[in-house]
Amino acid sequence: MPEKPSLDGLEAVWVARWEAQGTYRFDRTKTRERIYSIDTPPPTVSGSLHVGHVFSYTHTDVMARYQRMNGKSVFYPIGWDDNGLPTERRVQNVYGVRCDPSLPYDPDFVPPDKPGKREVSISRRNFVELCHKLTAVDEQAFEDVWRRVGLSADWSLLYTTISDRAQAVSQRAFLRNLARGEAYLSEAPTLWDVTYRTAVAQAELEDREWPGAFHRISFHGDGGPVWIETTRPELIPACVALVAHPDDERYRSLVGTTVRTPVFGVEVPVLAHHLAEREKGSGIAMICTFGDVTDVTWWRELQLPTRPVIGWDGRLLPEPPEGVAAEPYKELAGKTVHSARERIVEMLRESGDLDGDPRPVVRPVKFYERGDKPLEIVTTRQWYIRNGGRDAEVRRRMLERGRELSWHPHHMRVRYENWVEGLTGDWLISRQRFFGVPFPVWYRLDALGQPMYGEPLLPPEDALPVDPSSDVPPGYTEDQRGVPGGFMADPDVMDTWATSSLTPQIAGRWETDDDLFRRVFPADLRPQSHEIIRTWLFATVVRSDLEFGAVPWKDVAISGWILDPDRKKMSKSKGNVVTPIDLLEQHGSDAVRYWAASGRYGVDTAFDAGQLKIGRRLAIKILNASRFVLGLGGDGGQVTEPVDLAMLAALAGVIREATQAFEAYDHTRAVEVTERFFWTFCDDYLELVKARAYGSDAAAESAHAALRQALDVLLRLFAPFMPFVTEEVWSWWREGSVHLAPWPATADGTADGTVDGVAGDPAVLAAAAEVLGRVRKAKSEAKVSMRAEVAGVTVAGRGVGLVRSALDDLRAAGNIAEFTLAEGDHDLTVEVALG
Repeated sequence: MPEKPSLDGLEAVWVARWEAQGTYRFDRTKTRERIYSIDTPPPTVSGSLHVGHVFSYTHTDVMARYQRMNGKSVFYPIGWDDNGLPTERRVQNVYGVRCDPSLPYDPDFVPPDKPGKREVSISRRNFVELCHKLTAVDEQAFEDVWRRVGLSADWSLLYTTISDRAQAVSQRAFLRNLARGEAYLSEAPTLWDVTYRTAVAQAELEDREWPGAFHRISFHGDGGPVWIETTRPELIPACVALVAHPDDERYRSLVGTTVRTPVFGVEVPVLAHHLAEREKGSGIAMICTFGDVTDVTWWRELQLPTRPVIGWDGRLLPEPPEGVAAEPYKELAGKTVHSARERIVEMLRESGDLDGDPRPVVRPVKFYERGDKPLEIVTTRQWYIRNGGRDAEVRRRMLERGRELSWHPHHMRVRYENWVEGLTGDWLISRQRFFGVPFPVWYRLDALGQPMYGEPLLPPEDALPVDPSSDVPPGYTEDQRGVPGGFMADPDVMDTWATSSLTPQIAGRWETDDDLFRRVFPADLRPQSHEIIRTWLFATVVRSDLEFGAVPWKDVAISGWILDPDRKKMSKSKGNVVTPIDLLEQHGSDAVRYWAASGRYGVDTAFDAGQLKIGRRLAIKILNASRFVLGLGGDGGQVTEPVDLAMLAALAGVIREATQAFEAYDHTRAVEVTERFFWTFCDDYLELVKARAYGSDAAAESAHAALRQALDVLLRLFAPFMPFVTEEVWSWWREGSVHLAPWPATADGTADGTVDGVAGDPAVLAAAAEVLGRVRKAKSEAKVSMRAEVAGVTVAGRGVGLVRSALDDLRAAGNIAEFTLAEGDHDLTVEVALG
C-alpha cells in the first residue's frame, strides 16, 4: 500500500498488466451456458472517437465485467468498421486524391505533401492502398483510447470489416442468399447521391427542410391551357404524363386525353391515380422520370415509358430523351440541376407558359444521411436482398423475430416494428464505390461484348475471398477479360451494412471455426444506439433469419445519444463533439466511466462536466477510505457488534439490489445504490466505529473484520464501473485481479457468501447515523470543533431501542458525556446540549 495513494498513472500501469496477464482473455473451453457472448459494435474508423462513443461503449463494458465476475467466460471482441464512404471521404480530404477506376495502377505513386484545391486522380488500387494506410493509423488511435477507457475486450479477437476473413464471410453469405433466391439483380429507379455517385438504401435516407419554389406552368391541351404547379421545372423534358385524382371533377373530362409539354411540345397522356392530391397546387401534377418516389410509384403502376434526363453526376444528360426536341433541350444539356432550373424558367417566361413569379416554399427533401445535396432518382442496375419490403411473409417473419428479442428498454421494439412496417422496397446492398467488399460475381460477354446479366459466373466458396477485378472466374483466363465471348467483373462493392450485418458471423468465425461459432452464436447481447435500429440491428436480424432461421442474439441494449449543452446530438458532422482524450487525462478514466454509467439505456443524456468531477471525487475517496481500512490491520476476527452487523446487513441489501439491477440491464441503478451506500459507509459508519477500531479488544476486532468485509464487497461492486481504482486497491491486499473475483453475494445467496452477519438490522446504522448527524449539525451551527464535548443528548420516540444498540459508538464518535433515551410513539427526535 503506497504512502500517498494517487489516481495519476493508474491507467498506464493496469492496462499493461491486464494485457500481459491475459486478464480478459476469452476461455473457449467453457460450455455455452457458461459463456456470455457480446456482438460489439465496430465503430466507423474515420477521424477520431468522441465522448458519445465512450458513453455507449462503457455501458457494454460494465455488463461484460459484471458477467465475467459472475463466472462467465466473456466473448467480447472489438472490431473496426473500416470500409465505406466515410473512409473514402477521409482519404480524399487527407491526401487530396480522387479515385478514377479507368486509370492504371502506379506502384510508385506518392500522395502530395500538401493537398491542393484540385484532387489528384489515381487508380482504384492506389486509392484502396491509401484507404488501408489511413485506417491503420486511425485504428491504432482508436485502440489507444479504448484501452485508456478500460474496455475489457479481448484484443486477440480483433476484427476489421475489410479484412480477408470479413470479406470471405460477407461474400459467402451473399452467395448463399443468391442461391436461395434472397439476393437478386434488378435494373430499376434508384435513389442516387450525385456527390458520391452511388445508390442509397432506404435505411440511409433522411428528410431535410430545403428551400424551393412552386412554378405555375401551362401544358397545352385542345381545350386550352392545363396549369400545373411544380418545384422542378427542369424535369419538363422528362415528363411522361399528367395525373389527377379519379374523383376530381375539374379534370375528369381531361382523363384519357393528351396534352403537350411547354417548350418541348411532347404529347403526354392525362391519367388518373388515387395518389394525386386534389388540395395540392392546381390538383393536377406532371409525372417525370424521376422527380421523387411518388413518380416512381405512378410510373410503375401506370406502366409509363422512361425519359431520363439526370445523369449520375447530377447534371442533365448531353442528349435529349427519345421524342424530345433537340433544339430547346441543348439549352439545358450538361447543366447542373440548379442551372438547368434557372434556364428553363427563362425559357418558360419567353414562351408565355409561366404564370407569375415562382412562389417560395420550404419543403422536406430526401438526402443521403452523409450527403449535402438532395438525392436524385436515376435508373441503375443494383443488387438487392429481400427484407420484407415487397414480401408480406418475409415482413411478418421479421416482425416476429423482433418479438423474440428482449429489448432494453422495452419500448425500443416499437421503433423496430415501425421501421419494418414502413418498408417500401427490398434492401439495396450495392454501392458504386471503391473501398469495400466486392461482389463475387462475373458476367459472360456475348459475341458483341455485351454482359449477360442473367448468367452470372460465381466462385466456389473455398476460393473466397475473391476480387473479380483482379481474379478470374473458373474456366477463364485473364486475357478473356472485357473481350467478346469472355467475361467482365461486377464493378460494384457491397454497402458497408451488408458486411456489418454479419458481425456475429465475422467475430465468431462462421464456417472456419465451427467449435467457436457454436459456443458464441447466437450472442447474448447486442449493444448499440437507437438511430441504427433500422440499419445495423434490422439488417443483422435479416441476415441471421435468412441463413439460420433464428435471431442473432437474446438481448438488445439500446443506448441514447450524448447531447451538447444546447441538447443537440453530438456528431462529427455537426462539429459539436467533445473528444475524450482531454477528459481522460484531466479527470481520469474512472471518472469518465462514472459519468457514462449515469446514463440509462434508451435515454439521451446531456454532457455534464460536473459529473466527471463527482466521479473523480468518488475515486479519490475509494483510495483514501481503503487506505484507512487496511491501515487498521486485523484481517481475522468475528463480527459481533450491533453497528457492524447493521452495516453488513445493509450492505447485503445493496448486493441484492445491484445484482437485480444488472440482471435487468439497469447499470445506472446498480451504481447508484452502490455509491449511496459507500458515502453512508464513509460519512457515518467509519465515523461511528473509528474510535473503537483503534482499540485492540474484541469490539475492535469486530470493527476490523466488518470494515474489511465491506471493503472487499464494495471494491467488487464498484469494479465494473471504476476498474482502475478498484484494481489498484485490490492489489494492496488481495491476490489476482478484482475483475476475476466472484461477484459478491449475500450469505443466503448462491455465490461465495462473502457478507456474514446478515442477522443484523440495517435500521440500527440508520438510527445511529441520524443521531450523529444531529450532533454534528449542532456543533456546526455553534461553530465549535467536531471534537468538542457534548454535555448531553436526548433521544425520544420510535426507534430508541435501535439507538440504544449503538450507544457506545455514538458516545465515542460524538464525544457525548450523557445520553437520555425515552420511548414514544412519535418520530424520533434528537436534542443536543453542548454544555
